[in-house]
Amino acid sequence: MTLRIGNFSGFYGDRFDALREMLTGGETDVLTGDYLAELTMLILARDRLKDPAAGYARTFLRQLEETLGLAHERGVRIVTNAGGLNPAGLADAVRALAGRLGIPVRVAHVEGDDLTARYPGSLAAHAYLGGFGIAECLRAGADVVVTGRVTDAALVTGPAAAHFGWTPADHDRLAGAVVAGHLLECGAQATGGNYAFFGERPPGDLRRPGFPLAEIHADGSSVITKHPGTGGFVDVGTVTAQLLYETGGARYAGPDVTARLDTVRLRQDGPDRVRVEGVRGEAPPPTLKAGLNRLGGFRNEVVFVLTGLGIEAKAGLVKEQLGEALATSPPAEVRWELARTDRPDAGTEETASALLRLVVRDPDREKVGRVLSGAAVELALASYPGFHVMAPPGKGSPYGVFEDVYVPHGDVDHVAVLHDGRRVPVAAPHDTAVLTDVPEPPLPEPLPTGPTTRAPLGLVAGARSGDKGGNANVGVWVRSDDAWRWLAHELTVERFRELIPEARDLPVTRHVLPRLRALNFLVEGILGEGVAAQARFDPQAKALGEWLRSRHLDIPEALL
Repeated sequence: MTLRIGNFSGFYGDRFDALREMLTGGETDVLTGDYLAELTMLILARDRLKDPAAGYARTFLRQLEETLGLAHERGVRIVTNAGGLNPAGLADAVRALAGRLGIPVRVAHVEGDDLTARYPGSLAAHAYLGGFGIAECLRAGADVVVTGRVTDAALVTGPAAAHFGWTPADHDRLAGAVVAGHLLECGAQATGGNYAFFGERPPGDLRRPGFPLAEIHADGSSVITKHPGTGGFVDVGTVTAQLLYETGGARYAGPDVTARLDTVRLRQDGPDRVRVEGVRGEAPPPTLKAGLNRLGGFRNEVVFVLTGLGIEAKAGLVKEQLGEALATSPPAEVRWELARTDRPDAGTEETASALLRLVVRDPDREKVGRVLSGAAVELALASYPGFHVMAPPGKGSPYGVFEDVYVPHGDVDHVAVLHDGRRVPVAAPHDTAVLTDVPEPPLPEPLPTGPTTRAPLGLVAGARSGDKGGNANVGVWVRSDDAWRWLAHELTVERFRELIPEARDLPVTRHVLPRLRALNFLVEGILGEGVAAQARFDPQAKALGEWLRSRHLDIPEALL
């Protein structure tokens, strides 16, 4: 007995017609849409400030208007966290839509994640719920289930638990579903999107990757695949990349179960099919993660274009000039970054230019608004030769700050609101276990010494990186046993810090995952106060792994 769960959204803004594609492209039992991220919760919170009836992903309603009849006709259930900060509001809107279209669907929702009232000063504070509220709704016959902040994987564990009759004690089965859910949650990232080795495929394969689906079995094992004829591809590499994305150590904790990533076994099971098996699970932690979003202050920025000769001297002049202008009422934070995008004897003006970026922050909007914009504009005829900026600085805009807190399961009222209005409390797990690190496994025998060549790491290794609050992870993997023997010994924390200078003074933890031939690095604090604070050029660390792959090391010639 197999349950086919597909994904049609990996974020708020993903491909609009993916829901229709997944309904028409092949067989599915359940379709899941993931719309929420740390930044999305802040965006929805600001929407709700303007309109208390808002707070959910309106895109989902527009998608559903085109596809609800098709889903009903094909018997496909839809589970989504598009409810955001207002799942009850979205559920009502779906009912109203179904009524206008004349489609008899049963709509349920899950609530209890909203903890905002407990954290004064926060715009949104929401616990990450598990999948058993979703399971209650589906067991009662819901066709559409809307949630607020649940874990991304809960969109899969809930339908799987309902279908197979799993209980909270079925740790191994739930862990398998968590892994499947994690592989689906980011949509086309599992089918060749954002893939390190994309150049090995014909360009046509990746112009429009299909969305992934998981064939889940009663024991928790699964096969990750996609609809026939859709773009992209599914292989052990694409699945490994997504498995490492935004994870930490061997224990991947959630509200339903802690999945042991060091037990995952992947193998190719035919074209565009990867079998995922062997996943072990443990009792979940005694606390739930909750994400707090609050207003951090105001920011402004201006990017100066420096062209031709004397780049460093031009940058020094404008820094001195603006430094004097800002000295009378200095912002709390002033940050300069010079990106040397210029090259000598360039054939175009753009390639002869470097970018000098100034970012200022302060709790007082005035200190980052007219003070900066006025001072920058006044330099237009009185600074370095060739003075111009990418765009005039604005008035200053608010930025958000994300923070993790942890609350006991019992402090959250997890409730399934069924399609007939009944409210079913979802019990907290009886068994929990405090999260601890897994002892580092033994490393493989080192590769024998031999001739080496100075070359980019990316010729041998793939990588994928992402954000969790102010931290970033970089998962690095290789595709042969010999490459693993080299990587496991070469890419130490010390070497990582050498290759990524931003990490030199930050806590860096390395996790070893031999079954995946992978290392996962957690870099604490590299993203400041989270993506909404925009403290870094790449505020979500999306390209941190690609930067690492571009760095040069002495690589054994036998691997090249």
